[in-house]
Amino acid sequence: MVRMVNVCKAYENGTKALKGISAEINDGEFVFLVGPSGSGKSTIIKLLTGEIAPTLGSIVVNGYDLEMIKPAQMPFLRRTLGVVFQDFRLIDKKNVYDNVAFAMHAVGASSRDIKRRVPYVLELVGLDTKTRRKPNELSGGEQQRVAIARALVNNPQLIIADEPTGNLDPARSLEIMTLMERINKLGTTVLVVTHEKELVNRFSKRVIAIDNGKVISDGMDGYYNYET
Repeated sequence: MVRMVNVCKAYENGTKALKGISAEINDGEFVFLVGPSGSGKSTIIKLLTGEIAPTLGSIVVNGYDLEMIKPAQMPFLRRTLGVVFQDFRLIDKKNVYDNVAFAMHAVGASSRDIKRRVPYVLELVGLDTKTRRKPNELSGGEQQRVAIARALVNNPQLIIADEPTGNLDPARSLEIMTLMERINKLGTTVLVVTHEKELVNRFSKRVIAIDNGKVISDGMDGYYNYET
């Protein structure tokens, strides 16, 4: 669950990225966060992952109050999150299996759990036959599936996907979004941050639209037609 109440963020250079954002995402929801470049989408991601702190307002993510959270608790918050990036961020020298297993090693998972969980997640994303391939042997869509598997492998409560289809063609983009929908149906909350209007309009999901640091619409009734 995510709750943001009157969240403002001003950077040291004077940029007011967010100007009183309030929104709530319940467990099990699939939500698109949309808006033009510079609208505040990236700032929201950084706030939800604890990379930066708000100037004003309150944020609760998966039961953690980010105003009160202690540094020692931050790793536990981040274990409840899976983040998918536009540029994949895979380790070139590791194969598909090891890229995904690395995320479990990082949180101290046992070898037994890794051997059980990694094959399951790779099958879920359709890469169970390519476990020994290196990233440079995969297509862009397949690389993004590895990134999704890595985000999913520690069984997070919430997946945040930051422009997950930004480097893909329309057909691969649709495949990735359909996969995200499938993951959501299995019980994981999904927040997809994007500017791809056509893709969002193909799915009947809740859309939170922001512009100039403010929420301008929130609902199931379509997509705000901004200029990018």
